[in-house]
Amino acid sequence: MAKGRAHVIVSGGVQGVFFRQTTAYEAEKRGVTGWVRNLADGRVEAVFEGEESNVKELVEFCRTGPRGARVTSINVSWEPYKGEFATFEVRSGIRF
Repeated sequence: MAKGRAHVIVSGGVQGVFFRQTTAYEAEKRGVTGWVRNLADGRVEAVFEGEESNVKELVEFCRTGPRGARVTSINVSWEPYKGEFATFEVRSGIRF
């Protein structure tokens, strides 16, 4: 099966609604590795790696997010698979 990598930026009401934690749960359920974090401007950023179909499912999840989220836009950049992650992690740092 083909491997895939996506770099995702999600905008809208996506902080304070368990977006990162729910994304991590959905990633682990699908065997996707990478990370997710909040950005200082209120958006959420993530990198997903794994089986291409599972990465696509996770990107689709980000289009709506968990209950309580209000996604207004999503920017997806498809990148070459690197295999650089062993797990999926929630990162706490907010980048300025």
